[in-house]
Amino acid sequence: MDKIALQPQSVFKCFAQVNQIPRPSKQEEKMIEFLLDFGKKLGLDTKRDEAGNVIIRKPATPGMEDRQTIVLQSHMDMVCEKNRDLEFDFTKDAIQTYVDGEWMKAKGTTLGADDGIGVAMEMAILEADDIEHGPIECVFTRDEETGLTGAEGMKSDFMSGRLLVNLDSEDEGEIFVSCAGGCRTLAQFDYTEEPLPAGFFAFSLSIKGLTGGHSGDDIEKKRANANKLLARFLYVSQQKYDLRLIDIQAGGLHNAIPREAWCLCAVPAKDKESITVDWNLYQADVAEEYSVTEKTMVFTLESAEGGPAIKKEVSEKLIKALQAVDNGVFAYCQDLPLIETSSNLANIRKKPETKTIDVLSSQRSSIYSARLNMANTVAAAFELAGAKVDIGEGYPGWKMNPNSEILRIAVEQYKKLFRKEPVVRGIHAGLECGLFSEKFPGMDMISMGPTLRGVHSPDEKLLIPTVQMVWDHLLAILKNAPK
Repeated sequence: MDKIALQPQSVFKCFAQVNQIPRPSKQEEKMIEFLLDFGKKLGLDTKRDEAGNVIIRKPATPGMEDRQTIVLQSHMDMVCEKNRDLEFDFTKDAIQTYVDGEWMKAKGTTLGADDGIGVAMEMAILEADDIEHGPIECVFTRDEETGLTGAEGMKSDFMSGRLLVNLDSEDEGEIFVSCAGGCRTLAQFDYTEEPLPAGFFAFSLSIKGLTGGHSGDDIEKKRANANKLLARFLYVSQQKYDLRLIDIQAGGLHNAIPREAWCLCAVPAKDKESITVDWNLYQADVAEEYSVTEKTMVFTLESAEGGPAIKKEVSEKLIKALQAVDNGVFAYCQDLPLIETSSNLANIRKKPETKTIDVLSSQRSSIYSARLNMANTVAAAFELAGAKVDIGEGYPGWKMNPNSEILRIAVEQYKKLFRKEPVVRGIHAGLECGLFSEKFPGMDMISMGPTLRGVHSPDEKLLIPTVQMVWDHLLAILKNAPK
């Protein structure tokens, strides 16, 4: 990395340290130990709770002892997505970063700036001896990306401060004051297998190179969902041919818009050329539909070894349900220019060990009843096809505080620094602030962060100049903490 170009150096030094440590969601033990050691080496009050969250307390600088405690909070885990053809072990390997113009990126994997850059900012503040601030509590939560179990398991006495700055947002100049709640819906199809009839041609279909992104923040950006694209072709094909589905492995994490999808199929040998032509024509249609948002799609059809097929009655119903199930934006807020409710068809897995085909989707909404309705809408499509469906409990949203003191300070200091108004808004994504609002009634919160793009995908990138801007803004907030 070009150290000269990366400002502030203290933050990027810490970010480089963070990216040396494996930290997949639910496997953050190495990161927890690193943070505990980091705090103790600084001589600061450092603790871990039963859920695996870490808190490091730093006393006020001289003359600032009468200020209210400010909690700085970020999550230590990261989404582990990589390009399919890359050999990389997220439980062992360090993230390989590089600078491309004004952006920092990673080589074939997620960058981990969500939320490693927030962790790095907290670390840099804890290390610094030239920053004015009142009492600080730096909180690092675990497992934000796949279950919010760190925030969920946090006890109500873990944090003593009642002003909180969450450093997990992705647009500099925007201060977030509310977020959506979410849940996951799992549909399971039981299956048996049957031999392929004689004279069938087996082939694999794959779609990759899609933009992907965050299933909340990017859901309205008209990006293609690889799972839906694959299902769409299979639905039309099974109407035309005696299509047999042998295997399907599509999509990735529940909170990522699927970038890749793959399946293994077979049709009578006499239809080999016809379905190949259909695939090529379909690729052209999709390229035209997504000519703006999907410029690097790759569609492949290759002959393959066959094998026992999923019983046709099951595969037909599965494909129909995948075609029918809602995906994308479902409704917009009535009083704000913001998405209210959405759903993401996240992944599809044939699991030979359980003899099930599991389909996972995630639903989000700023209104609980609307989120439940969205989940029920998705569940109904799969139940009609004979699947067993389980809707998870999910996590709560975060409602705006119209009398927020920390928001007033943040807006005031932003205007002084940059001579312009920040955007104050809600976000259609889950933030731990939703759980904090339940566990710590009266907690006054905002969320902010530098500009990230392509999060939850190997295209994730960090806009380097915005790190300095957020850093300056954060230090101004700390310096002006209320008495």
